[in-house]
Amino acid sequence: MSRDASPRHLIRLSDWSKSEIENLLELSLRLKRRGDRKSLNGRTVGLLFFRPSLRTRTSFEAAVHQLGGHTINLNAASDFWELEEQEGTVMDGAAPEHIKDAASVLSRYASALAIRPAPDGRSWNVDRRDEKIRAWASHAQVPVINMESALWHPLQALADMMTLREHLGDLTSRRLAITWTHSPTEVSASVTNSLMQAAARAGMEVRVAHPPGFELDEAVLDETRSLAAEAGGSVESGLGLEEGLRGAHVVYARSWQSLEDYGNPTLGASRRGRHKDWSIDERRLALGDDAYLMHAMPVRRNLEVSDAVLDGPRNLMVEQAENRLHSQKALLSMLLQD
Repeated sequence: MSRDASPRHLIRLSDWSKSEIENLLELSLRLKRRGDRKSLNGRTVGLLFFRPSLRTRTSFEAAVHQLGGHTINLNAASDFWELEEQEGTVMDGAAPEHIKDAASVLSRYASALAIRPAPDGRSWNVDRRDEKIRAWASHAQVPVINMESALWHPLQALADMMTLREHLGDLTSRRLAITWTHSPTEVSASVTNSLMQAAARAGMEVRVAHPPGFELDEAVLDETRSLAAEAGGSVESGLGLEEGLRGAHVVYARSWQSLEDYGNPTLGASRRGRHKDWSIDERRLALGDDAYLMHAMPVRRNLEVSDAVLDGPRNLMVEQAENRLHSQKALLSMLLQD
């Protein structure tokens, strides 16, 4: 891609057309079957982490290297400093550098920038704007890839859709149950938001189960319902645990924090603690239609999902993680091809 051209970013999957996502998934499957193609020879990809990462960092590094490229890894905790994203700010605070300056310089070093920003964690109305990742995309002269913001995790959703395609084939009218599970720590709904929209665009019947007080962002739900209507799918939210699981072809276990308690960890912990019975075991998985189990990981064994399910034949969790590698190879190949 020429630096004179406007770069193509991946902030969320729904910014790409349905046919583009279909092509991306087809390429992901081909790369998994037939091996690598050295499409990134001589290319460098910058990875910037403002929060910890295990699978995203490892799979992204492996994807770039297997395609013949090179990565530069930077961690905010040790390698650089806080950055300002607001325009027109008098920078007399903690941040010594603006994102626009950092993005302009890094664009001269790298062919793409993959960013995992850190939400402030105080106000959902502020964090849901995803201003940090959008500031990088606004000021970079190379493609910017979202490695999980407050609202979206497109890379996980790509791997999830690839996994669903491998095991279910045509996804039209297939039933996906996304269920909240108990965790002692706060977890973003970004995985749930991205998967829900991707599945809705594929024409799936999406059911979201969660306890009271764990409702998803209403604007995201409204948009997802519109996407489902266009594709002939459906979205139901606010279901009880067993109601949501019944008849599902795939059960996707995932915790997420309450938006009602956002920014208040004490109230959040209290609310989560009242729903420790929300977990997946063999009996509950059996409520589905010979259902597979999926989870984005890390998973808390015998709290979110039982050992019997995780070590059983219906668990696709490790395959999901592997597919991060192949789908990210496909994405990089498409974004950085000349």
